[in-house]
Amino acid sequence: MTIDWKGVMPAVTTKFTDEDTLDLSMFTTNIEAQLNAGVHGIILGGTLGEGSTLNNMEKSTLVKTTVEIVKDKVPVIINIAEQSTKGAIEAAKKAEEDGANGLMMLPPMRYKAGDRETVVYFKEVAKNTDLPIMIYNNPVDYKIEVTLDMFEELIKFDNIQAVKESTRDISNVTRIKNRFGDRLKILSGVDTLALESLLMGADGWVAGLVCAFPKETVAIYELQKAGRIKEAVEIYRWFLPLLELDINPKLVQNIKLAEVATGIGTENVRAPRLPLIGQERQNVLQIIENGLKTRPVLPNYKSLVS
Repeated sequence: MTIDWKGVMPAVTTKFTDEDTLDLSMFTTNIEAQLNAGVHGIILGGTLGEGSTLNNMEKSTLVKTTVEIVKDKVPVIINIAEQSTKGAIEAAKKAEEDGANGLMMLPPMRYKAGDRETVVYFKEVAKNTDLPIMIYNNPVDYKIEVTLDMFEELIKFDNIQAVKESTRDISNVTRIKNRFGDRLKILSGVDTLALESLLMGADGWVAGLVCAFPKETVAIYELQKAGRIKEAVEIYRWFLPLLELDINPKLVQNIKLAEVATGIGTENVRAPRLPLIGQERQNVLQIIENGLKTRPVLPNYKSLVS
């Protein structure tokens, strides 16, 4: 499957049972809700998917299960966040074997690689897989920035095709467009900057709160794409307090609480994460409750899809 690298691609949460095993039933419920809303891809095993806590068998199960659920309607992409180049290559090969359509890749984990090391890391994986790759550029959280000069080297590989733009600098969208045109597709990776990034030319949105509010997220994307900016802005303004739950160290717990509120998830997280308690929990629940009370009536955004 060719990936267009556009539209809304949920970085889905991983569902766990009370016994800390994969909850594939609730996982299926959520994926189906995403598909029904009109998302354009599914991303597994990211930060929000608690990828660092999943073993290789669980990652494989998630890929195979998702491929079966989506039935080629949208691409299935899995995140690669490994400590070694060898491990990243093995993960890419396993993803391809399991039926994934693409990869989202972080720079090396734990070791703060230099520019040359980071570029070689990505190149070695690109050389060893036929899958298309989106580079996840998040220097705020992961302390390694993939600069435009580094991308100049990386795009020599045809399967390095997109960037998840999480630098928190919206002007970087324009810099990338000015430098690379349409050669490098841009997907906003920060919920609270997503509409602004789309209006500046980003091709898509790797979204977080979409896990609980898929229709509202896709509606914003489709409305802005159709030039109905005022309607998109109105929904986005309603959404912003909820979107801010994504730019928080407890984003997994926050978004899983929101999924419970909308009936398409559970609160279970994997240790060392723990469910929210006390005032922190009450604050998040209040934001979610306020959002649900004022939830907007959406236009028929699916009719806008070309």
